[in-house]
Amino acid sequence: MKRHDLIIIGGGVGGLVTSSVAGQLGLDVVLIERENKLGGDCLHYGCVPSKTLIRSAEVAHLTRRAGDFGIQAGEPVTDLGAVTDRVREVIESIQKHDDPERFRGYGVDVRFGEARFTGPHSVLVNGTELHGRRFVIATGSRPAIPPVPGLEEAGYLTNETIFGQRELPRRLGVLGGGPIGLELAQSFARFGSQVTVIEMADRILPREDPEVTGELQELLREEGLTIHTGTAVERVSVENGERLLHCRQGDSTMTVPVDEILVAAGRKPNVESLDLDKAGVAVERAGITVDPRMRTSAKHIFACGDVAGPYPFTHMAEYQAGVIIANAVFRFPKKVDYRVVPWVTYTSPELAHVGLTERAARDQGLDIQIARFHFRDVDRALAEGTGQGMMKLVVHKGRVAGATILGPHAGELIHEMVLAMQARVRISTIAAAIHAYPTLAQVHRRTVNSVLSAQLFAPRTRTLVRWINKLLP
Repeated sequence: MKRHDLIIIGGGVGGLVTSSVAGQLGLDVVLIERENKLGGDCLHYGCVPSKTLIRSAEVAHLTRRAGDFGIQAGEPVTDLGAVTDRVREVIESIQKHDDPERFRGYGVDVRFGEARFTGPHSVLVNGTELHGRRFVIATGSRPAIPPVPGLEEAGYLTNETIFGQRELPRRLGVLGGGPIGLELAQSFARFGSQVTVIEMADRILPREDPEVTGELQELLREEGLTIHTGTAVERVSVENGERLLHCRQGDSTMTVPVDEILVAAGRKPNVESLDLDKAGVAVERAGITVDPRMRTSAKHIFACGDVAGPYPFTHMAEYQAGVIIANAVFRFPKKVDYRVVPWVTYTSPELAHVGLTERAARDQGLDIQIARFHFRDVDRALAEGTGQGMMKLVVHKGRVAGATILGPHAGELIHEMVLAMQARVRISTIAAAIHAYPTLAQVHRRTVNSVLSAQLFAPRTRTLVRWINKLLP
């Protein structure tokens, strides 16, 4: 009986990173992917197609705004089929990096098919039982479908199906005001659909800073999106070929007619087909339980990415894969560190965050300072016509404890704060760093200066300056 060094289940980023490193280091590695292509949800249904779609929507939006820049242009006409073709072209271009032959060249045995555990050290794939010393589960997640009566019969779209649409819906109902829901809702509104977002929580993006999400919500409404928060869809019906969302908001009810429904109400881990009980792997509703070394309850079996949480981001799966490589390949006891985890919601303007929000910091009893600076006061943002949004910093003991940026290219800008937190840099060091002018990155220096200037111009400092100038020639 041959026993492989490492068997990896799941061909998304977590599985690909782990298998490529282990294979190139000379281990006997098997990579199993249920679908017929590698790349996972991010490449085929998530990050890549959504950002490609968002770019097309941005072009449509800029065309409408052309007059603001002194350019005359007509109302854009969206060919959703052509947009979809472009999405597919980008996916296929990136897919080349995930060619199975590339990984086979690293010494990885790539197999396609569904894997099921038959014991703690064995899995069954396409009728063949494979045995391994260690395993990695990286099977990702899928859309969670709420149990709304009539939804299944009415039909709906998810992130797995919407990128195949070729006809623009006149009216689109979006169930969920999280990142996926808002990104796609704004894009389709910019393409020309009438979009209604329905969110059960009392605000959009509930895990983000409420001050910043409140501003984003108003900006989205100004673009024409209808957003109902604190609202639940109780049932869906179809009448005369029209889908009706029957909703409740507190004590009142309303009916929202739509042509298509997009469900973006969260994610659920892909664990059902794995027969984890036969491997002794504990799983909860949120996913597979792992320790700080990414080991499951069966210590020779590791898990990473969406299937294990706690953050459903591609960059988190890649980071966790690195921790697994240290533990499973090099046998070096490395633990995860979630102190500095950035994430981005790719609306326009983008919303990026790292570290603690103001509320989280106060809940922890920290003595904090809050710094704010608006993009309307950043010269480059004004020059580009993107002066919406703000930066908000949570400062603790002279260092950044958290940062939220709502503004142009926030997903790029956040990384200065990520590095500052990772290296535990003082805000005075950020202020002292020369930031090129005119750039959007000026917002970092201007924000921290709003804290430091209060100290600089304090009465005590003013008194000290007067005495220095009296005593010294």
